[in-house]
Amino acid sequence: MAKNHWHSGKTTGVRAEAYKYGYKSGLELTVSNSIIESEYELKYETETVHYIVPERKAKYTPDFVFTKKTGKLMLIETKGRWTAIDRQKMKHVLASNPGIDIRLVFQNPTQKISKTSKTTYEDYAIKLGITHIAKKSIPDEWLLECVKKGENPTDVSSFFKQS
Repeated sequence: MAKNHWHSGKTTGVRAEAYKYGYKSGLELTVSNSIIESEYELKYETETVHYIVPERKAKYTPDFVFTKKTGKLMLIETKGRWTAIDRQKMKHVLASNPGIDIRLVFQNPTQKISKTSKTTYEDYAIKLGITHIAKKSIPDEWLLECVKKGENPTDVSSFFKQS
């Protein structure tokens, strides 16, 4: 995987290792390594989802993409920090794409959304109706919904239909 072109600062440790392989965080690297070791195909930031922010069009690129056995896509987003901007973007993506299957893998779901709030990342995900997990990997239950390398979905229709 190519190095990130957007990152120019010096970094050390886990994040530096992640940048080396083209990821933006250690959590993304950890999750991708678990996918590589599985029977599933690694698709990192391969899809773009269009959504509308009031008064402008925007795009969202999920971290990981799986094709479900139904032919639809399961989008996985890993979150160490879930900033106000990220939460607002997710709200717009969901509103602009009814029926989209986005799931979150939190590094720490009990993290408060701000110093002054009692709301946690997990609370906010529940409010938005997003399936989420508090692990550093994608749960087997989620993967069982998806096709493995070399398999084909039972229904070839896709969430992202070409017009």
